[in-house]
Amino acid sequence: MKRALGLLLILITCVAALPAAAEEGWPRQVTDALGRRVTIPAPPRRIVAIFSSNVEMLAAIGAGPDIVAIEAWTRWPPDLVARTARIGGRLGFSAEAIARLDADLVVMTPARQAAAGLVDPLGRIGIPALVLTHDRLDDILANIRLLGHATGREAAAAAVADAMGVRIAHLGACLKGRPPVPVYMETGSDERGAAFTIRDATYTGDILRAAGGVSVFAGRDRLGRVSGEAVGRADPDRILIAGPPERVPALMQRPGWDGIRAVRAGRVDAVTRALLLIPGPRVVEGAEMLARLLHPDAFAAGGACITAAEGGE
Repeated sequence: MKRALGLLLILITCVAALPAAAEEGWPRQVTDALGRRVTIPAPPRRIVAIFSSNVEMLAAIGAGPDIVAIEAWTRWPPDLVARTARIGGRLGFSAEAIARLDADLVVMTPARQAAAGLVDPLGRIGIPALVLTHDRLDDILANIRLLGHATGREAAAAAVADAMGVRIAHLGACLKGRPPVPVYMETGSDERGAAFTIRDATYTGDILRAAGGVSVFAGRDRLGRVSGEAVGRADPDRILIAGPPERVPALMQRPGWDGIRAVRAGRVDAVTRALLLIPGPRVVEGAEMLARLLHPDAFAAGGACITAAEGGE
């Protein structure tokens, strides 16, 4: 009897000594965009978030206080950017510098060779690394949920993703039946007269469609660079410039562009670049911004979109 009681006490002591995280579902595994099964041993508290999209998603689910370093070109959220160390930039990223931060999770996308240069060395020193790709709007929602699971913030992540889905669905409902507006969206230009536009099968293309628009170059998914002649032939009803307002007059004065329908009618607008080209939670704001530009009557008093857009019942 005494021996049995002693064994029971030993068992109780061993169970009590187990890490609390294990009792709460840790360690856990997640599958990243490269198909890798990544083991995260405990709730991460020192996260390195590389590229703006990942920073914005982590901040949205409440993991901002756990971010200890970001990539040099991240600009949002401003308070997080102001207090957080920089790790890498245009010259690349250092696994050794990440290790010195005592990081327990690194989140990145494959851009600028970040994944190629970091995944293997981080694996060798035992730092979990998640590689995410945000090709389409649905990927953004899925990655928010994935980060919720990876950080133990499932409820917050579900709330963010669900709210985004509701807002996108509302746009679809209130714009239903309206013909999509043919749009040329310019994301940049060069000194040789070429311009850059969105590709159709991307999250930005999805945002434009959710807002009741359609790219005049839809269906040409390999396209990014276009000529002024191609824009003229496409003859968009609206032109949107992802950038500052001062770019509008310069575009309207380009040689030969005065024959384009949108230019003749003065339907050329600058739109906030970050809301359209950074695949994070703010893309919903981007979709709503575009919808107001393309279908202003739907947001006017009594319009189909006014209730949800203005926070009414």
